[in-house]
Amino acid sequence: MANQRGAFIVFEGLDRSGKSTQVGALVARLQREGRKVRLQKFPDRTTRIGGMIDAYLQSKSELDDHSIHLLFSANRWECANAIERDVSSGTIVIADRYAFSGIAFSAAKGLSFQYCLNPDTGLPLPDRTVYLTLSPEVAASRGAYGEERYETLEMQKRVREQFTLVAEETRRRHGDDRWAEINADGTVEEVEALIWENIQPVIMEPLQCLGKLWT
Repeated sequence: MANQRGAFIVFEGLDRSGKSTQVGALVARLQREGRKVRLQKFPDRTTRIGGMIDAYLQSKSELDDHSIHLLFSANRWECANAIERDVSSGTIVIADRYAFSGIAFSAAKGLSFQYCLNPDTGLPLPDRTVYLTLSPEVAASRGAYGEERYETLEMQKRVREQFTLVAEETRRRHGDDRWAEINADGTVEEVEALIWENIQPVIMEPLQCLGKLWT
């Protein structure tokens, strides 16, 4: 058991869909159980590239859509080795957003889907991606909505459409068990229970090794 591989779990969804709340709850649960667990947020705003992304998201700077997409991908590549290392050593890495968000948001702005896909090819493949489903209208009614660049109802509707394509691409390339959709319209406790039921088998019996995204 001491040498057992960890797991790489990713949470995705629209803005204000409850991702950060559920990520925090899962990390706390695993810590109470004595598991080795680490939270990884994307974008990781603590890095130099992450600082540039943070300024862009807060509308403090302007960048070409192609450029910001590549910066988001570069930010994930900055963290790729640490994710692989930690999972190999038995740590469960929980990511709040990942490459799937990068594709959905950039494609929603009109960039080619294939262009959006390419820069992340070869990144660590999550053992399970939990996509929290919530209507853009419900998400827009939640607190602090609209504080960042992409938090508009029209944009979130387009992002939701692109997430459908991302899910199809993920299942086609990596199998149905890599992507799970969880209804996030219930109470925090109800959604937490659904998530735990879905990912517990992945945590208890992780795969032998991490795969590579889109390969």
